[in-house]
Amino acid sequence: MNWDNKNNKDPWGNNQNDAPDFDELIKKFSAIFGGGNSNKSNGSSSGDGFKMPVKRIFGYGFFAFAIIYGSLSVYQLDSSEQAVILRFGQYHETAEEGLNFMLAGVDERYIENVTLTRRYSQSANMLTKDENIVDVTVSAQYRIANLKDFVLNVKDPEASLRQATESALRHVVGDNTLDQTLTVERENIAIRVGERLQSYLNIYQTGLIVQQINIEKTDPPAAVKDAFDDVVAAREDKEKLQNVAERYALTIVPEARGQAQATIQEAEGYKKEVVSNAEGEVARFNKLLEEYKKAPEVTRARLFIDTRQSVLSNSTKIMIDVEGGNNLLYLPLDKIMEQNKKREED
Repeated sequence: MNWDNKNNKDPWGNNQNDAPDFDELIKKFSAIFGGGNSNKSNGSSSGDGFKMPVKRIFGYGFFAFAIIYGSLSVYQLDSSEQAVILRFGQYHETAEEGLNFMLAGVDERYIENVTLTRRYSQSANMLTKDENIVDVTVSAQYRIANLKDFVLNVKDPEASLRQATESALRHVVGDNTLDQTLTVERENIAIRVGERLQSYLNIYQTGLIVQQINIEKTDPPAAVKDAFDDVVAAREDKEKLQNVAERYALTIVPEARGQAQATIQEAEGYKKEVVSNAEGEVARFNKLLEEYKKAPEVTRARLFIDTRQSVLSNSTKIMIDVEGGNNLLYLPLDKIMEQNKKREED
């Protein structure tokens, strides 16, 4: 759309070179509420004869009040924050992230970081199931889950949390012995304390949620700490020796079983060998008996010759009795055989 810019005016007839006049804005704003001509003579006058209309003064004041009131009524929340608004002392709404509005002077605002994980720890003396005293240090991690309940239901939610934690801890420790509290049951105690603590907070409607409970330290009373340390050291030595014995048993038992199995197999082999040899001798004797029955003289002579051959073949020394003399001829066959063997090797 084209228009004539010779007079430097926009399409609506306004002069583009003139800056917005603040007084004109106030006049228009005052005219809306008061009407009439702002240049009338009714007004206040100063000592030098300067007169300012009452409506203009009212307009300035109202405009300034509106700006100040708006700045007090508008607020912004981060992504991690929430705000509870009370109007005339009663719950009105819960404001979320972003730009929000409240009636300044009428509404009350409570802003909290609802994503922040908070932590506290405390130590106390507890009585165990076996009527012993133990020093327990517990830490709790929690955050705000319901800001309305956190602000309105309990006067001091965090103080209530500390008292509820101590109550839950005393109840759980009272169900365990001193030895369990100091050693093997610490993790289970922390889990049970967390569950019981959350149930208390839900009953009180504190708006808090427990994220984790840690049993940081459990110690016996200082008066018996040295004796208890000796007991713990003895228990650790006992477990160490048991582990060593178990490892030795796992090593020696399989070895002994292997040796026993080898001995059994060797005995069975020897048994089979002896039985087989005996059965062979019996069979040989039966055959020899049959031959003996057929020709006793020949068989007897044959047995005598075989026996002498067997005995003399295993002897390395021979004594020969010379007839008609008192001398014996000694033949060292072993020496003769060794000499013959050396000659053959050379």
